[in-house]
Amino acid sequence: MKVGFVGIGIMGFAMANNLIKDGYDLTVWNRNKDKCKALQEKGAKVAESAKAVAEQCDITVAMLADPQAAEAVATGPDGIAAGMKAGKGYVDVSTVDAGTAQKVAKAIKATGATYLEAPVSGSKQPAENGQLIFLCGGDKDLYEKATPLLKVMGKAQFFLGEVGNGANMKLVVNMTMGTMMTTLAESLTLADKSGLSQEQLLEVLGLGVMANPMFKMKGPSMQEHQYPTAFPLKHQQKDMRLALELAHQHGQQLPTAAAANGLYEQAKHMNKSDDDFSAVLEAVLDSKA
Repeated sequence: MKVGFVGIGIMGFAMANNLIKDGYDLTVWNRNKDKCKALQEKGAKVAESAKAVAEQCDITVAMLADPQAAEAVATGPDGIAAGMKAGKGYVDVSTVDAGTAQKVAKAIKATGATYLEAPVSGSKQPAENGQLIFLCGGDKDLYEKATPLLKVMGKAQFFLGEVGNGANMKLVVNMTMGTMMTTLAESLTLADKSGLSQEQLLEVLGLGVMANPMFKMKGPSMQEHQYPTAFPLKHQQKDMRLALELAHQHGQQLPTAAAANGLYEQAKHMNKSDDDFSAVLEAVLDSKA
């Protein structure tokens, strides 16, 4: 099977690298071709366009930054749909809203090809370790065909039904993650202001029912105000915004998520967009009573 991968950012590089290590015949493309060089050195072919990737491959996977990029790369003149035909499949692992996923699905299916949305839960380290979780919706046959690929890149995959369900599940999951991070930031801040040890706070949290890998992984670097980027803050804020838009469509208020989104927006204004999303701590510290 010939596999394509479009979008070689933090996540895309790690995922594509795992496919190469597993022996897949991989063709890649990225708007900035320099990001493909390391994969090319590992054996990947580099295509001239997203269209060329789709033309050359049986299944094309894409990891793109936001809904606008996902739609443009899929449906543009030199996009993925332009290189699709019956017998080919497109697996979009980008985080987008359901509406965008449905637009892309329509464009792909119009060529006779099949479409699967498969946004991931997980950031840089899980991507590097092949421990992502795929939240899939769309063509069930393509899901079955793509499952071996997903298993190389992740530890679990869920088929959630029609296109849009995967996108919505991802937004709910990332909304939960985003609010948890702002709560951790506030907890570290309050502990410090109260003369308590942040290190001991993390130890206490790690021993109780609130223990979770994210607090364990992010807490120590947050104490040092270090935010090495695993999941950019700008992407977390984008997901919070999309989750709030989804809630609005259903007439549901989400006050906790809305407050958390405000902190991420504040952090973006503080030039923390490209830092890890744990840099929301700086927005909490900047908030005065």
